[in-house]
Amino acid sequence: MKRFIDLKIGIIGGGQLGKMIAQEAKKMGLFVTILDPTPNSPASQIADKQIISDFNNEEKIEELVNECDITTFEIEHINTEILKRLGKDGKNIFPTSRVLEIIKDKSRQKEFLNKFNIPTSRWKRVNDNGFIDKDLGFPVVQKACRGGYDGRGVYIIKNKDDIENRLKTESFLEEYIDFEKELAIMVARNRHGEIRCYPLVEMVFDKEENICDMIIAPARVDENIYKEASEIAAKCVRALNGIGVFGVEMFLTKDKKILVNEIAPRVHNSGHYTIEGCVTSQFEQHIRCIAGLPLGSTELIVPTVVMNILGEKNHYGTADYIGVNEALEIPGVSVHIYGKKEIKPYRKMGHVTIVDKQIEKAIEKAYRVKNVLKAISKEA
Repeated sequence: MKRFIDLKIGIIGGGQLGKMIAQEAKKMGLFVTILDPTPNSPASQIADKQIISDFNNEEKIEELVNECDITTFEIEHINTEILKRLGKDGKNIFPTSRVLEIIKDKSRQKEFLNKFNIPTSRWKRVNDNGFIDKDLGFPVVQKACRGGYDGRGVYIIKNKDDIENRLKTESFLEEYIDFEKELAIMVARNRHGEIRCYPLVEMVFDKEENICDMIIAPARVDENIYKEASEIAAKCVRALNGIGVFGVEMFLTKDKKILVNEIAPRVHNSGHYTIEGCVTSQFEQHIRCIAGLPLGSTELIVPTVVMNILGEKNHYGTADYIGVNEALEIPGVSVHIYGKKEIKPYRKMGHVTIVDKQIEKAIEKAYRVKNVLKAISKEA
């Protein structure tokens, strides 16, 4: 049996999530190879090696898996057929191709949730002639089956006139939920079946772009909501037989019901607070899960808020940052820059964590950070 220190970890995807997984793997002394189409991707700045390839290239994915003892991923939209074949050959790929196939098609996710009696919103498959449904009514949410992330692949049809602007792709309709809060919880499950939930958090979204803007940990909800959400999230991961860290996004309705919105089979933006806020970060926990190590503590050390650093509107080109000094003058602030070379409007360029013994003070500081710290283009 190979010594832990000699393990080689492969990561499909070289973005910020891959970078932060790689950082934890390197802290443990492990060799890391990533696969990503972008030379000098964020994760390549940390990893020992990068294979430059798109996420559907079977030959390159096989090369990565064969070079590594354990392979994982930071993105869903990859070739699952080659992962399935390599998994059958005994390669260690976590989460498995089965989990990835269920999750990356959002209609299959909904079928999975229904099958295991996990509470979720009502939904229906549609075709081009089926965008009016008497049961779901208006407004109704159209979701792309594949490819949507960071608010993309979702369109709210408010009335008949909106139908002509619908997403022109394979999709389904979902009941519009007039929710009180959007919540999320990270769940870790290792190769031995040990499972632990992180604290429940609130997600605040940018209304203009429908992209997550702020994470508040812990969520400001009653203890019974916290307990029920944790039980539902753990049920999701057990039902998937998932190995790794998973992000489970939820709605809290105005009548205090919890509905699962979506599951991410990987570390997630809503878990970034764990780096400064918890005993074990989601990224270290993910390495523990896939390597068969004992799970670390998920205890929240201090209330934490995460503010995403998004590319400024109308900014394209070489990335630059202003207000870093001013942000770091605020007590409890830590700045994480992902190392993406090119900026686009609303692209996730980094995040800031703010810790404080009082959550409301942390939120207040987060808005101060938002006012001074900006991701811009040098050419602007």
